[in-house]
Amino acid sequence: MNTHRQAFFRRGLLAVALVALPVAAGDAPPPDAATLRASADGKIQATDGKAIYEQVCQGCHMPEGRGAVGGGSYPALANNPATASAPYLVLTIVNGRRNMPAFGSERSQELFVAQSWMDDTQVAAVVNYLRSNLGNDYPEPISAADVAALRAPNGDRP
Repeated sequence: MNTHRQAFFRRGLLAVALVALPVAAGDAPPPDAATLRASADGKIQATDGKAIYEQVCQGCHMPEGRGAVGGGSYPALANNPATASAPYLVLTIVNGRRNMPAFGSERSQELFVAQSWMDDTQVAAVVNYLRSNLGNDYPEPISAADVAALRAPNGDRP
C-alpha cells in the first residue's frame, strides 16, 4: 500500500472510531459527582468500597482490575493472591508502594497526584471490596479499627 493510501486509510479509521465512540459508550448514567468529589482538603467523599475503587483505583488498575502497562506498571488486582492479605492492602493504600501514591493522609500525597486521601473507614471499605470482588474470594472483612491499628506504628493519621 502506498503512503497516500495508508494516510487515507488511517484517516478513515479515525473517522469511524470517532463516530462509534459515543455509541460504544452507551447510555450509562454518569457517576454522581457529589459522591465522587474530594472535599477542599482532598478527603475522598465516597464511602462505599466499590465507589472508592471506581473513583481512585480504576484509573490505574483498570475497571475490571486487570492492571495496565504504559506510563507505568500497574499490577492486576483481579484474581490476585496478594489480596489474601488485608494488612498488605491496607499498608499499600495508606503508605503507597513503588509508583502508587499514598492515600493515608492529606500530608502523604505525591506532587504528581491531585490531593486525595482516605480515612480508616474508607480504607477498610475499599480493601473489603478488593478482597471480595474482581475474582478475589477472601470474605473475611477488615474493620476501620484494624486499619487504625495498622496505621499506628507509622503515626500516619488523618
